[in-house]
Amino acid sequence: MVRPKKFLGQHFLRDKNIAAKIVDALQLKQQAVVLEIGPGTGVLTDLLNRRPEVDLYLSEIDRESVAYLKEHYLSLSDKIYEGDFIEMDLERLTTGKIHIIGNFPYNISSQIFFKILDYTHKVEQVVCMLQKEVADRLAEKEGTKTYGILSVLLQAYYTIEPLFKVPPGVFHPPPKVMSAVIRLARNNRVQLPCDEQLFRRVVKQSFQNRRKTLRNALKPLNLPHSVLINPLMDKRAEQLSVDDFILLTTEIEKKRGTDHQI
Repeated sequence: MVRPKKFLGQHFLRDKNIAAKIVDALQLKQQAVVLEIGPGTGVLTDLLNRRPEVDLYLSEIDRESVAYLKEHYLSLSDKIYEGDFIEMDLERLTTGKIHIIGNFPYNISSQIFFKILDYTHKVEQVVCMLQKEVADRLAEKEGTKTYGILSVLLQAYYTIEPLFKVPPGVFHPPPKVMSAVIRLARNNRVQLPCDEQLFRRVVKQSFQNRRKTLRNALKPLNLPHSVLINPLMDKRAEQLSVDDFILLTTEIEKKRGTDHQI
């Protein structure tokens, strides 16, 4: 038996019907490399391993789970990354694209998504279960209080589709919150038409002071007057769409020469 560990945020899914729905949500048109994050006791692994088009790899930090997986899935024993997914080098996994699936630990789900943002050129699709509140936030559009940093950054690269809700009772131990499954599919932006690191910085700084207008929220960037008079600067971060943030970043980038502190 593998014991769920609170410090790892482990809640093992027990319902095989829900497991099947999660695996079926992974849309693959041909043979593909799939990385499962946090397989635990293998409830998704078992189903993924049966799909002929899936070249499956696992990332698991729990030694007890790794031992269990190696014993029960001998064909995958050399394809298990024992360690923290946040530290994993996805470039070494394969030269091609990667599809990610998993029941993400609630306590590090945001860190997982920031990691994925470092590999948008490589991660083609993500199907995951996480806390419903977080799932709703990722798919949220501008104009709402729950729209935030990850909403903008992920939607810049991915189409996010909420799929279905999952009640606490299907887990061991049951979490204290509702869960939800979402799918992120890479959109048509090969890369942003602006400096991507500057884009991230503008988005993060804007939401760190989300009650202020952007003119005040972005003061630490020491923006030139020609940027400050942009009508977008009269708005708050939650009022800007992804395209608005891209346009604003593009304008800031054009003015970078006037102030090298940006």
